[in-house]
Amino acid sequence: MIVNEVKKIRIADKFDIGGKERFTLIAGPCVIESEEMVMKIAEELKNICSRLSINLIFKASYDKANRSSINGFRGPGMKEGLRILKRVKDELGLPIITDVHETWHCEEVAKVVDILQIPAFLSRQTDLLIAAAKTGLPVNIKKGQFLAPWDMKNVVKKMEDSGNSNILLCERGSTFGYNNMVVDMRGLLEMRKFGYPVVFDVTHAVQKPGGLGDATSGDREYVFPLMRAGLAIGIDAIFAEVHPNPETAKSDGPNMLRLSEFEEILKIALEIDDLVKKI
Repeated sequence: MIVNEVKKIRIADKFDIGGKERFTLIAGPCVIESEEMVMKIAEELKNICSRLSINLIFKASYDKANRSSINGFRGPGMKEGLRILKRVKDELGLPIITDVHETWHCEEVAKVVDILQIPAFLSRQTDLLIAAAKTGLPVNIKKGQFLAPWDMKNVVKKMEDSGNSNILLCERGSTFGYNNMVVDMRGLLEMRKFGYPVVFDVTHAVQKPGGLGDATSGDREYVFPLMRAGLAIGIDAIFAEVHPNPETAKSDGPNMLRLSEFEEILKIALEIDDLVKKI
């Protein structure tokens, strides 16, 4: 049984996430590797989603602050990263989402993007949540790998008490022993009980943090099955990182989906979502 309908969150005055709307896609590379690659991926994603009538939010990080190794590639930094993301927004007309890591990031990043994202490891950082809330933008909050889904009620209250109820709650899996993640599908339903749209991060859900010793590994083969399961439960948005060649990606390559295969995956995703949303 699908839980009660959640509120709709307006994105960039373009479309809503929630209610019984078709799922929204949040997609892009894990990190900005180059301006050329970002524009290529964003344009191809836009073309795919236009053909399939899927609302798209483009995602890429200007800084990956949480890396396994000090030598891990982090991205171009905030100033250059925001310039590139603004180009995607201006030239392709796509809403933009990116991570923020510190309180002072929020105000600057909010000048460019349409949604702020709170990384999972920072989901309990009160000052960061308050700073994000004060921008007035929608905020996608990833549930910490260490949190039970019902514990996100405290995160929701921090946002609401800070004057912002434009909340998206994101499941990205839970720590399960060493170097492993699992997804408890009940968590999607539990978080939806708070009345806000739920996003399922299907690529980070298959991470094996530190699995390569000085980098994260993962099980890409399980991404699509988990996506199908989440859609069958009734999620509001899919978060998926994609790359033209995941084997050469500078961050999270083992988890990311191949861009050339993504349209066929989304076609099946639509069939499941359309069926479930009719119930």
